[in-house]
Amino acid sequence: MEAAPDIPRVAAPKPTHRSRVTNGSKLLPLTDERGLTFRRYRDLFELVCNDLGGADRLSTAQLQLARRSAMLAAECERGEAMACRNDPEFDIGTYALQTSLLCRVFGLLGINRVPREIDTGPLRKHFGGRAP
Repeated sequence: MEAAPDIPRVAAPKPTHRSRVTNGSKLLPLTDERGLTFRRYRDLFELVCNDLGGADRLSTAQLQLARRSAMLAAECERGEAMACRNDPEFDIGTYALQTSLLCRVFGLLGINRVPREIDTGPLRKHFGGRAP
């Protein structure tokens, strides 16, 4: 076998040549970050990241999934508002699909329902010492 010819290495990109999203100065490209929809999306993204321990502790893949979950959650909320207004554009099938996808993304992220302890003392007292 012949030795591979010396191939010059490609220089690493300078930090100033990274996108604004990569640098962290923007959450989404090509957006005006002042709108109501974007603000809700950003809030949901931050809340999901906080549930996972903070954005600074997440991998790139986890950050991508957190962004997807924030968008799906915002769209679900928009659908819920449409349904409550009896908007004829509301589509229960689309809403159900979005909700299902959101559950799958949360499952991939590892966000699971954690049951908490419930104090049954007042109920026991009310029912004479026995649980209902």
